[in-house]
Amino acid sequence: MSKRTRAVRRRPLAWTGGLAALAALALASGVAPSCASAEPPDVPLGGGGEDAVDCPTDCSADPSAPLCDRATGSCVACLPGAAACPAGQHCDAEAKRCVAGCESESDCPAALTCDRAKRACVGCAASDECPTGMSCTGEGECVEGCSAARPCQGDAACCDGLCRDLQTDARSCGACDRACPSLAHGESACEDGACALSACDDGFIDCNKDPADGCEHDVAARGPCSCTPAETRACYQGSPGTEGVSPCAPGVSTCRANGLGWGPCLGQVLPELDACADGIDNDCDGAVDNTPDQDGDGWTACDGDCCDSPSDGCSTPALVNRGAFEVADNGLDDDCDGAVDNAAPCDAGLASDSATALDYARAMDLCVTTAAAPSSPAARTWGVVSASFHRADAAGAPAAAQRSIRQGFGSGIAPLRGARLAVLSTGVAAAQAAPNNTRPSFAPFQGGRNMETSSSVPEDWLEANGGNLPNAPGCPEPQGGSTAHDPVMLRLRVRVPTNASSFSVSTYFLSSEYPEWVCSRFNDFFLALLDSSFAPLAGEAPNPADKNLAFHDPPPAGAPVYPLGVNLAFGGTGLFTQCVNGQTGCGGGAVPGTTTTCAGVDQLQGTGFDIARPAAQFDGEPGWCGASELVGGGTGWLVMNGNVSPGEIMELRFVLWDTGDPWNDSVALLDNFQWSSFASTPGTRN
Repeated sequence: MSKRTRAVRRRPLAWTGGLAALAALALASGVAPSCASAEPPDVPLGGGGEDAVDCPTDCSADPSAPLCDRATGSCVACLPGAAACPAGQHCDAEAKRCVAGCESESDCPAALTCDRAKRACVGCAASDECPTGMSCTGEGECVEGCSAARPCQGDAACCDGLCRDLQTDARSCGACDRACPSLAHGESACEDGACALSACDDGFIDCNKDPADGCEHDVAARGPCSCTPAETRACYQGSPGTEGVSPCAPGVSTCRANGLGWGPCLGQVLPELDACADGIDNDCDGAVDNTPDQDGDGWTACDGDCCDSPSDGCSTPALVNRGAFEVADNGLDDDCDGAVDNAAPCDAGLASDSATALDYARAMDLCVTTAAAPSSPAARTWGVVSASFHRADAAGAPAAAQRSIRQGFGSGIAPLRGARLAVLSTGVAAAQAAPNNTRPSFAPFQGGRNMETSSSVPEDWLEANGGNLPNAPGCPEPQGGSTAHDPVMLRLRVRVPTNASSFSVSTYFLSSEYPEWVCSRFNDFFLALLDSSFAPLAGEAPNPADKNLAFHDPPPAGAPVYPLGVNLAFGGTGLFTQCVNGQTGCGGGAVPGTTTTCAGVDQLQGTGFDIARPAAQFDGEPGWCGASELVGGGTGWLVMNGNVSPGEIMELRFVLWDTGDPWNDSVALLDNFQWSSFASTPGTRN
């Protein structure tokens, strides 16, 4: 080994590394650093020391490895140390060559620092090199980050190592990790620490102001919002003109939570029906206590109308009021008297010889009385306005004995309803058998009792019949013209119930003219004359033109018709059923005939018409005919019907008289008066 080499070994170079550029500069100048060099170059070369080995060759001869690594005795490109490589490079400690990477701060651009461990220019090497609220990542970048040692700036909160503004950050709104949800058809945001809807997609709006369901309203499909939830406005649902009229007042309506409509009007005071005599204008029409008549029947609630509208519990309120009659078994308080279906007879205990005409209406089951001009609407009920007795022309009074009220007539005829019936007679209104034979006392009908009274027959009825007395077909004209002998008439004026369109009343006609004077000039008449304003509607029958409901209408139906009388026992009419079949009309001037429609005589028992083989009134005249040996016969109960106008005051006259002379008396029984809500076919039927 040369001295030069040994010298190098004895005194190793003191520099610790060399830059390739400096080596190249030395080579260019003819001075190549090598392990054999006695003196070190002007720039420090690689490390080494007293104990280092020498390189076996002159390293300067190899441009790619001009330096001697005395630690290994190898020629290398560089030795680690400051300025060993060009800027932006460093000497790799293993490979002993320059590679990319920084050695010092000067190797990095401004704002970057050299991470010597990684030999990389980075934004930071440690978190304390980052601004407040940021941390240094393993990649050497300052990013958002925080810790107990590195708190956030201002009011931001450290949430899982990240700074969050809890007032505005949608990822941590109001609290760490409380993220605002995604919203349907809208965008969410954090406002003042609460999640809120920040914007809606086109075509959608937030009507309910609830961020939970986003922009829930499709404008194209459902139109715009109606209002803002919880918004309020004044409201009033009463009739126009009543708002603000005391006590009526508006209320407040609140927009519904969905924003699509207004809630109920709360607190408003609406019109009500005026109460009775409370001094308050309940219906807010400017007048106090003027209760309306809702159903138009003429009665208000204050007048006693217990059902003024269907809401009061009846289907046809106009038929329920103080003026109505009580319809049986319909479950309603028709007459508003506080009781349901309480139509009861009222004739028990009436005196048989009562002089009060109203008692005879009661005996017929016309129980209610009223006034023609009541003092108040509440008193405008239906009922008998007046009752009176007259002769046939209404000019005088009949004999008192011609009327009575009986528990029956004889033993075979009982009241149809209630406890009494009314009796009219051309003689004495008494039966032969007790208890119906006193007050007044019985007098025989055959021959009869001359009451020594007379009058004209009803003028309006006679005029309607052309001035002639109608008579059964085939029978002679009645004797005596228009004179009525022993006439009796019960006249009733009655206010018709508001729910009535017709009435019926039953009659039983008996005559001692049967059988010998059937179809003679001595035809006794019974009439039931009705004065009413009734005008028939389509399908309804009118009342008779002559007003008489007690008539027989032989087939075919229609005029002429014939008043109820003994002559109707002729010709097989069938009206006389309580009699003995056989010969009729055996008296002088009568038309002989035969009756075959008699059903028996049981109902004649005890009446006085059942007496057999009675004496004739006049010598030479018969008291009976053939096998028909009784005093007389009767029709059985007949039903008379008439039509009326609701609420009107009608007049009903029951008239009975002898025709031609005052002998051989007749009787008419009256009972079971009833109202009906339906129009009838006027006339008389078995």
